[in-house]
Amino acid sequence: MNIFEALRESHERQRGYADALIQTHGDSKERVEAYQQLKAELQAHETAEERFFYIPLMEHDLGIDLSRHAISEHHEMDEMMEELDETEMSSPAWMATAKKLSEKVHHHLKEEEQKFFQQAGKLLSEKQKDQLAAQYIKEFDTQLAEA
Repeated sequence: MNIFEALRESHERQRGYADALIQTHGDSKERVEAYQQLKAELQAHETAEERFFYIPLMEHDLGIDLSRHAISEHHEMDEMMEELDETEMSSPAWMATAKKLSEKVHHHLKEEEQKFFQQAGKLLSEKQKDQLAAQYIKEFDTQLAEA
């Protein structure tokens, strides 16, 4: 498995969790579970991806702006999750923020897969792609276990 395949596996889970979240209603068990799954997945993915995909890309001039952009989007998602944590789950404001988060997740993943992965594929060697996948998966699993 290479780094792109490893990242896509998490991306698919993120899409599913984000879609499930905006189908929930009120302060329900389903909403709590959907949000906890999405939040844990996003946080584990962001940390592992930044360490074992974006930081290595920043060693290349052509990877710097791309990495900065992606990391800034991770920060935006983190801020939305902080806002959700501080808002009453049954309030309309909570769902409005959850919808914004879901849209940001979908936008970010599409951009990574259709734009960033192509650029990164030119910058990283095949050996790096395989090594980074193993490091990413190990870090992701560690982060998720701590969530």
